[in-house]
Amino acid sequence: MKYIVFDLEWNQSPWGKRGEIERFPFEIIEIGAVKLNENREIEDTFRALVRPQVYTKLHFGTRAVIGLTEKDLAGGILFPEAAESFFKWCGDDVRFCTWGSADLTELQRNLKFYSMLDKLPGPVFYEDVQKLFAIAYETRSVRRALKYAVEYLEIPETGEFHMAKEDAFYTAEIFRRIPTEVLGNISVDCYQSPKTRDDEVFLRFDNYEKFVTREFGTREELLENREATAVHCFICRKNVRRVIRWFSDGSGHQLAVGRCPEHGFVKSKLRIRENGEGRIYGVRTTKMISEEDAVRIRKKKLYLKTKRQNKRKK
Repeated sequence: MKYIVFDLEWNQSPWGKRGEIERFPFEIIEIGAVKLNENREIEDTFRALVRPQVYTKLHFGTRAVIGLTEKDLAGGILFPEAAESFFKWCGDDVRFCTWGSADLTELQRNLKFYSMLDKLPGPVFYEDVQKLFAIAYETRSVRRALKYAVEYLEIPETGEFHMAKEDAFYTAEIFRRIPTEVLGNISVDCYQSPKTRDDEVFLRFDNYEKFVTREFGTREELLENREATAVHCFICRKNVRRVIRWFSDGSGHQLAVGRCPEHGFVKSKLRIRENGEGRIYGVRTTKMISEEDAVRIRKKKLYLKTKRQNKRKK
């Protein structure tokens, strides 16, 4: 297997929301990539400059960050040609790697706009190097800028940031320094959400697991699905009695707590998402928690319930 570390630069409507195509808010103007072998040694590089067809004038924010001009972009190739060239260069049996999740989502959005989404079937499993850096050198939840990580690891700065090929190179150098034992923390992009039960995603890590459901027609259908709302012990995988039933935590997520007679308390969090085409899917995470954590969640549920009741009375 090869690793394809890529980075994108994109433009947006220079007139703000007024001139934006809702299903196509960002247009890719540069693709940069580095190919690594199974030992994470650099084998090759790729760069394509893309001539924009939708947002032909650079947004002021884009112009301020990237080192490209409209004249530069006029000499680029059209996105379908750039995408074809990129995937041909990638080859088969590859794992994509990016700094964060945004580039992978925007690549799929641009492919879809040009009816080329079959080039990258989803859901897409990938290495989020930003997350891996956090796990290896920071804390799991923190997310740092690319430049911070480069400086932290004392990687020589040989090119400008916010240029696709240069940022891909920096990301690759960070990825090469990620300890092998951390690479098991794979990520999944659900821009193309699971369509059927067979497509559903289950990932298990050292201290939590993630389950991505198939699509449903409505939020209510999802919440009525037993698989989506199951609560089981992370350790022994047995279904457990819920000591705190599902409730909305006030941030759009659903929470529930169960108790395994052998291993203790377990928390399930269900994030309900819309796939951009009117379909609903859920991302459920499960982890073991302490009794103190369970008490805090119960108090939060009671507080939110009281708050809603008081609001109705007013």
